[in-house]
Amino acid sequence: MTSAIASQLESLLDSPDLIPWENVDIAWKDRLQRTVANLSFPHYLIIPPNIETLTDIVTLAGKHKWSMVPCGNGSKLHWGGLLSDANVIISTQKLNQVIDYAVNDLTITVEAGIKLKELQAILEPHHQFLPIDPAYPEDATIGGIMATADTGSWRQRYGGIRDLVLGLSFVRWDGKIAKAGGKVVKNVAGYDLMKLLTGSYGTLGIISTVTFRLYPIPQASGTLVMTGAAEDINTMAKTLLQSGLQPTAAEMVSPSVVKSLELGEDMGVIVRFQSIPESVDEQTKQVQAIAEKLNLKTDFYEDKIEQNLWKRLQELIRVFNTNSVITGKIGIIPNKMINWVNKLNELTPENGWAMINLNTGIGQFKLDLEPSLGILKQLRSLSQENRGFLTILEANQTIKKQFEPWGYYGSALPLMKQIKTKFDPHTLFSPSRFI
Repeated sequence: MTSAIASQLESLLDSPDLIPWENVDIAWKDRLQRTVANLSFPHYLIIPPNIETLTDIVTLAGKHKWSMVPCGNGSKLHWGGLLSDANVIISTQKLNQVIDYAVNDLTITVEAGIKLKELQAILEPHHQFLPIDPAYPEDATIGGIMATADTGSWRQRYGGIRDLVLGLSFVRWDGKIAKAGGKVVKNVAGYDLMKLLTGSYGTLGIISTVTFRLYPIPQASGTLVMTGAAEDINTMAKTLLQSGLQPTAAEMVSPSVVKSLELGEDMGVIVRFQSIPESVDEQTKQVQAIAEKLNLKTDFYEDKIEQNLWKRLQELIRVFNTNSVITGKIGIIPNKMINWVNKLNELTPENGWAMINLNTGIGQFKLDLEPSLGILKQLRSLSQENRGFLTILEANQTIKKQFEPWGYYGSALPLMKQIKTKFDPHTLFSPSRFI
């Protein structure tokens, strides 16, 4: 990058917001070393203080054809495919303001850099919340959560994050701001860019603001853990799906999860009910009656013990803690998820963990070993044979270079390439992240 271009950046930003690579914090460098192929590191980490400065920076980058890597706090920066190049990293972490909060309408508009933890703290005094429980909840920003489509177990009751978004704005490659949706639930104006930007991993633009629908905080909460033989657990899962019960979370978990969390033996189903106390009590009793007929072991959790259980579950499966760990996301038709969990248990009985949502068949897994590519290929093949997918999120570069992280096939690729060309004609945003 020439000194002339660097001077233009300096004219837009104060020194704390424009950090040369050699001065970047070690935590950022560590993430980027797992993100950028061939260790082609960026010239700067840029942290715009407001949306206006963000648009100026993107305009300048677009003019000079710099490659840009958008992110929030960087907690998921190393998810997905390796980047082929990165002239600048643009972090939205200082774009953390609430723009509009309509308490009575249960909607809120925020800048993309606000942390989920901070947003929930703003909503709690009004007895409202945003029902998403992503990986790294202490650090994850709203923009990063949306860009990675990282919803979590509340998907069972409230849907994915794209089902919660009413509107958004994002910065295009040329620095212009595009908007879609609005601030009301029934808004139908414009294209459905909300769903297109969800899960885009910073390849189409930089999300700047998001409008969400909110929900009242339930009065009561309780979680049932059922463990037993695979066939009986599968019957329980099917029975729950066919019943009129309304859990807010329902996950099938592998035997390794049950063992690691000291919940029992064999396979498990974890079901959470959140509503008024009478509803939680009645639904819990109905599930316990079904479990008793299937000879399943049941345990009930509430209050802080329940909260700790879900926290431990997230940390066990979704946290990348050593260079040998692989974390990923899977999808499979729900009536075949038992086959996938059985295969995982067969291939990695001591070093593989998984949980899969009963309603959608979308789940997460973690492998804590140096697996042969054969294990990953078998698990991906089983997913694809059952109309699903297997995506590698976190892994060392050696694995990602040998095993394509996304595994897309069929007619989706040509369409995605066309969309990428329309939104980012010069391939400036997160180059090679997807394709």
